[in-house]
Amino acid sequence: MKEQYTKIYNLSVSNKLLNFINEELLKDTNISSEKFWEGFDRVVHELAPRNKDLLKVREDLQKKIDDWHIANKGNEINLKEYKKFLKKIDYLKEVGPDFKIKTNNVDEEITNIAGPQLVVPIMNDRYALNAANARWMSLYDSLYGTDVIEESEDSASQRYDPLRGEMVIKYGRNFLERYFPLENIIIGWANITGFKIENGSLIIRKDSQETKLKDKSKFIGHRGEANNPSAIILKNNNLHIEIIIDPKAFSATQDPAKISDIIVEAAVSTICDNEDSVAAVDADDKVVCYRNWLGLMKGDLKSTFEKNGKTYERKLNPDRSYISKDGKGLKLHGRSLLLIRNVGHLMTNSAILLKNGSEIPEGIMDAFITSAASLHDIKKKSNSRSGSIYIVKPKMHGPDETSFTDLIFTKVEEVLGLKKYTCKIGIMDEERRTSSNLKECIRTLENRVFFINTGFLDRTGDEMHTSMEAGPMIKKGDMKSSKWIGAYENNNVDIGLQCGLSGKAQIGKGMWAMPDKMTEMMNQKTGHLMAGANCAWVPSPTAAALHALHYHEINIFDKQKEIQKRESAKLDDLLTIPVADRPNWSMEEINSEISNSAQTLLGYVVRWIDQGVGCSKVPDINNIGLMEDRATLRISSQHIANWIHHDICTKSQVMEIMKKMSKIVDDQNKADSKYEKMFNNFDSSIAFKTACDLIFKGKEQPSGYTEPLLHLNRLLKKSSLN
Repeated sequence: MKEQYTKIYNLSVSNKLLNFINEELLKDTNISSEKFWEGFDRVVHELAPRNKDLLKVREDLQKKIDDWHIANKGNEINLKEYKKFLKKIDYLKEVGPDFKIKTNNVDEEITNIAGPQLVVPIMNDRYALNAANARWMSLYDSLYGTDVIEESEDSASQRYDPLRGEMVIKYGRNFLERYFPLENIIIGWANITGFKIENGSLIIRKDSQETKLKDKSKFIGHRGEANNPSAIILKNNNLHIEIIIDPKAFSATQDPAKISDIIVEAAVSTICDNEDSVAAVDADDKVVCYRNWLGLMKGDLKSTFEKNGKTYERKLNPDRSYISKDGKGLKLHGRSLLLIRNVGHLMTNSAILLKNGSEIPEGIMDAFITSAASLHDIKKKSNSRSGSIYIVKPKMHGPDETSFTDLIFTKVEEVLGLKKYTCKIGIMDEERRTSSNLKECIRTLENRVFFINTGFLDRTGDEMHTSMEAGPMIKKGDMKSSKWIGAYENNNVDIGLQCGLSGKAQIGKGMWAMPDKMTEMMNQKTGHLMAGANCAWVPSPTAAALHALHYHEINIFDKQKEIQKRESAKLDDLLTIPVADRPNWSMEEINSEISNSAQTLLGYVVRWIDQGVGCSKVPDINNIGLMEDRATLRISSQHIANWIHHDICTKSQVMEIMKKMSKIVDDQNKADSKYEKMFNNFDSSIAFKTACDLIFKGKEQPSGYTEPLLHLNRLLKKSSLN
């Protein structure tokens, strides 16, 4: 159905978006619709040309880099000459004097509490509520329901496996023993039979014997009667846990102390995502995203769904009440601190047209509408108690673009009547020009920055696109051990610490992509903490509960002090291009590499185009479920495009593999009643054509991004469905 527009000043606004803004977004704020639209119209027409100019700079720089590599083809890259060239074209900026960020009014979840961070598609209200409520999670459920606890022989044959339950209890006791040790080590957590509170102290009993915590400051409070508490609240490394005591609970029947669960403080913060994990291509989609964010900011978002024939309702959890050790009634924040990820500077959206008929830059639209939704929280302070709005901004290329983001939010604050620097900015360090100039990027946002984060997949995609003409890239699996990636990950932390982020802002690391492989996550993801990150991404509330245990093990702020003493990452290493030196891969190796990328790419694209699913668990070629979003596409499509360009493989060879992989993807989705097959429908499947275009037109895509082709073809698909 064709979009219907209404003229507002110099803008043509989709009626659906207009009604949402006037009747829902601005209701109960002190911003009238007239004031909003007058200011919005003026600022958009001021900023849109600047946005366009910055995108032209990207194109111009890419053309110069391509030409340089072509001119130097066949020669080994001389890093000294390469850096000299990058400075000459203003790709590399001069590094200014040392400084410390000045960001103020930041919540403790950002400054003082290190912990897991969820990323959730804001388009799905139920997922968004689950993520917001994942601040507090059952450790028992998270252990019992994952591979962290080994299955016994009886696990599959009964509804509840008491042996497995016993192992969960033992795991929980070991956790308590390790981080909340008792004065009397002979008693130990494994043997306790009860608790009581006496004169503000926690007394832990084993029959008639009594002991206390070795570190008494870790006891925070309790619920219930002092002589018979229903919960004990403890704290370690600024993370709380609750020991739930409920003799009537099924889970307490095996427990001598009648502990029914251990509740852990899990997802300390959550990124509600308007970008890589959603498929929002028009006004209809954007209103769904904006309405869900508005509901979170107002605190009234609800989701009703059916499961096993029953209807359930999700809503935001309340704060958690308890009695402090000095007898006062206090509360702990009940929900994850919510951040909103806007889109970057590249894309436009047909929801609003400018006076020249062109589409609005989507990032500018996001900035105004998501910030306006946050006015409701500024008034209530139920999300940010410090009165800040947290915007995560992705896909910025260098200091000129981060400076432009600062300008956008200065204008947002002026129009919405907000105090300057109310809008805080998270910098996604996932583009080569940003990581090469990170200190100067942070400088442009020194009053706003609350977060910097690395993103391996997008950063690799940009690495390959920027250096497309340098030669054939190494295999994808070898990227993680290449020189540039180590320098990139270390540089992000080094620069962040130099700029004073420790204790003032988050330094984050990327996603654990395998939600079913929790044992592997528990074994490997401590690496992010050892690298100095005070938050790292997890794919589910359950993963957040388990990853939270790592933050009890390692005090990040102590670790960051250690890291500050090391030698900083080198720019030369960061700029070392991961080209394969005279590759002699066999045809079998080449086909295997392409098949892996093609299968993943098809598995994601078919859901994006046909069903509008922007983030989902996609089975890889070995049927291991991986959480995929657009960053995965960027790396896969750019890698194959690079190999075609450098004659490692041919276009027809890749096309044959794509067709073969489509059959595998069809089979992996056969249980989905909404799924549309691609195999033998190559000419009619918009999804298959899109996946092919991402590869065969990959070299021409701006910065190697997948959004332009995905959006175009999703709109075609929606049109065909209508």
